[in-house]
Amino acid sequence: LPFLEGDSLHPPRNVALMAAGTPLTDEDRWPWFARLAAEIERRRPAHQPVVIACSALKRAYRDRLRAAVPGLRILHLSGQPGMITARQAAREGHFMPPSLMASQFATLEPPAPDEAALVLDITAPPEVLILQATAQLRRIAAC
Repeated sequence: LPFLEGDSLHPPRNVALMAAGTPLTDEDRWPWFARLAAEIERRRPAHQPVVIACSALKRAYRDRLRAAVPGLRILHLSGQPGMITARQAAREGHFMPPSLMASQFATLEPPAPDEAALVLDITAPPEVLILQATAQLRRIAAC
């Protein structure tokens, strides 16, 4: 499936805030989620599924995406803050400094059971995570 890095859809103001070490507020994020939903919706008429990586940290954010995109599947990559922070710090050329990771974890509301999110533990190697995600999505599609 085509992959889109959700960070590429952040408005310039959001990028500038994060690059300066300023955490985003809900008000900063809502236009970004509207752009994410619009990008998914743009592909729907041609039946082009897409995988978008984004930090839908709160249930309200995920609910907004689900309301805009019926049938949306949420895949939540779960892991210890130290491991995630180390991986984020290793990203080259990304505008978000590692100092913002604490605010990300403070905002995080892991998916509740009624959200039916696919949850994967990031301690597994990437190729295993891909196989697990693919298997779960195929199982859902078969139902």
